[in-house]
Amino acid sequence: MALREGVVRVSVPATSANLGPGFDALGLALDMRDRLDGEVLPEGLEVVVRGEGEGSVPLDETHLVVRSVRAALEALGEQAPGLRLVCHNVVPHARGLGSSSAAIVGGLALGRGLVVDGEERMDDQALLRLAADIEGHPDNVAPAALGGLVVAGRDDAGWYAVRLAVDPRVTPVVLVPPDGVETERARGLLPAEVPHTDAAANAGAAALLVAALSQEPDQLLRGTRDLLHQQYRRPAMPATIDLVEELRADGVAAVVSGAGPTVLALLVDADDAAVADVLGRAPAGWAALTLPVDARGVLTVLP
Repeated sequence: MALREGVVRVSVPATSANLGPGFDALGLALDMRDRLDGEVLPEGLEVVVRGEGEGSVPLDETHLVVRSVRAALEALGEQAPGLRLVCHNVVPHARGLGSSSAAIVGGLALGRGLVVDGEERMDDQALLRLAADIEGHPDNVAPAALGGLVVAGRDDAGWYAVRLAVDPRVTPVVLVPPDGVETERARGLLPAEVPHTDAAANAGAAALLVAALSQEPDQLLRGTRDLLHQQYRRPAMPATIDLVEELRADGVAAVVSGAGPTVLALLVDADDAAVADVLGRAPAGWAALTLPVDARGVLTVLP
């Protein structure tokens, strides 16, 4: 075993989790990518952040990418005497687009790439399991690692993830507010118990949503109906919930992206006018983007 010389480059997609009823189980990779450059140094730690998080995230061992690089090296039985890391961030932070999962998956892939035989000894499924251990749930890290639509969870055998292709007629649009909401706050609003009828309805919608995204997109509006978590998060993101309800009333399959406050709209066979209409629904100060489904997941370029 040996550490690799030269710069390893990694890119990792944004993700949208839950997708309405698939709470902590469904996730979708979107074509907006953070890029990481890393190399082994004789000593010390150098961290440079450009773009999202510049000037606000830590530049020491507590940085999430650094911690993830270290976790991958430790899993492979290696230690780097020093590290240089450059983060080119475009995924918005605290917006429900998987920025922390991108950091975790990207950092693990970078650490794996810094080991000469790392990709042989840690495949994407092993990387995903380690990422889920760090994140605590798999719905964002799984599509970040594997791309496409992912059904993920945990049972007695550990973490699992099943990847599915998305019907090409589906076009994701994201409407991103200027201010974020921390995941801990959004989760803290959820009740400990929900009515059995709501849970049953969500189970049916989540099953339908998998079919809708993969082969029956005309069922997306019905398949994205959620009774489990979105309504409880209104106090933290009232404008988001209002916009989701407005779009759904007009027949658009709209949901809260992850823990919010971004709105994800899934359009079907949409022409330019239909896409422009949804983009135009963004309130003043919000960003509005069309983000194709990313089928590739995390990518690594070795020197």
